[in-house]
Amino acid sequence: MKEISFSVIGFGRIGKRHAKIIHEYEHSRLISITDTVAKQMEGASELGIEAVQHDSVSSFLREDSGESDVVCICTPNGFHTEYAVKLLNAGYHVVIEKPMGLSKEGCLDVIGAQEASGKRVFVVKQNRYSPPSAWMKKVIDEKRIGDVLMVQVNCYWNRDERYYGDNSWRGTKDLDGGALFTQFSHFVDLMYWVFGDIKQPKSIIKNFTHPNLKDFDDSGFAQFEFVKGGMGSINYSTSCWDKNMESSITVIGTKGSFKVGGQYMNEVEYCHIEDYEMPVLARTNPPNDYGPFKGSAANHHYVIENVVETLNGKSEATANAFEGMKVVSIIEQIYKAAQG
Repeated sequence: MKEISFSVIGFGRIGKRHAKIIHEYEHSRLISITDTVAKQMEGASELGIEAVQHDSVSSFLREDSGESDVVCICTPNGFHTEYAVKLLNAGYHVVIEKPMGLSKEGCLDVIGAQEASGKRVFVVKQNRYSPPSAWMKKVIDEKRIGDVLMVQVNCYWNRDERYYGDNSWRGTKDLDGGALFTQFSHFVDLMYWVFGDIKQPKSIIKNFTHPNLKDFDDSGFAQFEFVKGGMGSINYSTSCWDKNMESSITVIGTKGSFKVGGQYMNEVEYCHIEDYEMPVLARTNPPNDYGPFKGSAANHHYVIENVVETLNGKSEATANAFEGMKVVSIIEQIYKAAQG
């Protein structure tokens, strides 16, 4: 396969993960890293990464001269769509970390820039690669459980001062967006990917344990109907004491039921389906480990492989710009419904 050249904008925890995977993958090459905070660059040597360093997106655009094929956007959420539009217009393919943006409008701007530039947009939705997620998608697509009647998503995590206390953008409305955007958009994506769009949401949103975060949520209930039929709900919180508790999805159908659970939807906890024998699934990768708190499955290497294979004509994007926009739209609908 042709080697694909990458640059990474935003060199925090996720940006470092992207850079390390790109640096180590045999079919990709890391050209540069960009961050406005000089201290962030110290991590490059620790990872054994040698790359050109830029202190702004403007500097990258001025100095890269098209050497990079793809740019990974790993900045705070509020910059995702703005930078994606600039980079697409400059002739780069882009990989956008979750969430794709903080508004449907911003995501539509990215889609417009994609169409005008002829470049590709890849949205990071790495939980789709986990074996229980792929199994769930197959079971529903094959209509193994008949008509879907109910879908319940539960996400109960911990994000306390260890997470919010040392960072200026986390917990802000304009750069973070809220728990559904930053912590749980992966699970909203899995729900959309398998069961489709929602309608008529009703929701209650609260901030119980983060009084220093203004206009921000840490907990919520949402109920809705699916456009394809059936009803669903999302119940979430980042107020669990000390550590993450659960990320699960329970599905009730006319011919069976199942639950994908564990802390990160990493195992099938229950399956009882008419005339169906549960297969043995491959083991799910462990979660991303950030010291005192953990995130979703460590599947980013699949994302980079997918980008390289797609640009070589051997695959298609696992999660495209339209799908990224739909997830943002669902979250927006839930937040708007809570406002009455």
